[in-house]
Amino acid sequence: MNNHADVIIIGGGIIGCAAAYYLTKKGCSVLVLEGSKDIGNGGSSRNGGGVRQSGRDPRELPLAMYGIKNLWPTLSEELEVDCEYHQDGNLRLGKTEKHLEILQGLTDRAKACGLDVQMIDGDEVRAINPYLSDEVIGASWCPTDGHANPLTTTLGYYKMARRLGARFITEEPVVALKKIKGHLRQVITEDNVYEGDTVILAAGLGSRDIAATVGIDIPMQPAMLEALVTEAQPPMFDQMLGTAEADFYGHQTKHGSFVFGGTSGLEGFTKDNHTPVTSSISAPSTCRGIIKYFPVLRDAKIVRTWAGWMDLCADKVPVISQVSEVPGLILACGFSGHGFGIAPAVGTVLSQLTLGEATAVDLHELRYDRFRAKA
Repeated sequence: MNNHADVIIIGGGIIGCAAAYYLTKKGCSVLVLEGSKDIGNGGSSRNGGGVRQSGRDPRELPLAMYGIKNLWPTLSEELEVDCEYHQDGNLRLGKTEKHLEILQGLTDRAKACGLDVQMIDGDEVRAINPYLSDEVIGASWCPTDGHANPLTTTLGYYKMARRLGARFITEEPVVALKKIKGHLRQVITEDNVYEGDTVILAAGLGSRDIAATVGIDIPMQPAMLEALVTEAQPPMFDQMLGTAEADFYGHQTKHGSFVFGGTSGLEGFTKDNHTPVTSSISAPSTCRGIIKYFPVLRDAKIVRTWAGWMDLCADKVPVISQVSEVPGLILACGFSGHGFGIAPAVGTVLSQLTLGEATAVDLHELRYDRFRAKA
């Protein structure tokens, strides 16, 4: 087996698969190491599917705006798979004055970055989506936001990267990185040693332990996120939906089912010994919250649930960065549950960082050294 590649990517989620595609497209030899037995095993293939700009931190918003303008509209054609991308807008809903204050702040910051987003009142919200409860008194509205299918998109990148020559090895968990003569050269697994000129670390929550083997600490912690899927419903609406406090978000798929992601606030009180599984206390709480916004879904049956760990970064913004202390290492982690919608743009800039090209988006605010103590 050839254990060498120009670029070794640790992590076979959507970030790793997208980076592999854009790098092989530019002629690089790429090896992707995935610790589990499945590509897209974690949140990459199981999330609410939001392709949104609104509600994002201004530091990561340029990535979302770039992807929606330049990559998402043609992605299904490029990957030769139906990503189920819909650009029908995003309503972030509010039921209280506090909610409207939160939404107004997010809207003002997004507008300052050039995003087309506005606040609308309850009547305007229901004119866009008549299924919403009368309790909704306002929302932010971004007409260029949308949603897509996380599973088909992730596997689309995987398929095309493989077609272009990328190699993927599953069930190959990485245990350490090793520098040789001051430059990161080796990726060590339980049974093998791989060598590359550049290593992209995109292993989600596992990135922290792997980076620590070369003295790098990424301030991340686990946060559990749940996903709920309903039985198929009659066609209702195409908008992406969310709330001011992000307690749930989701959309109706082309198959009729609703996919919702969210948190109930009760995850820390489950009896599941800190394992990422949907519990008898948290999932019903999330459902009750959804019904308050969408009474029409009161009798919809939940047919599938999933729970998993997010790599929650200390400031809830990802790290996409080279590391001066470890030449040859590029970090792509800490996405804090926001990674799917920006994955095409992230894959693009990772390929550019690797090859020393100017990046399509300024990554200065996402650098690793923002966590260093100030002198």
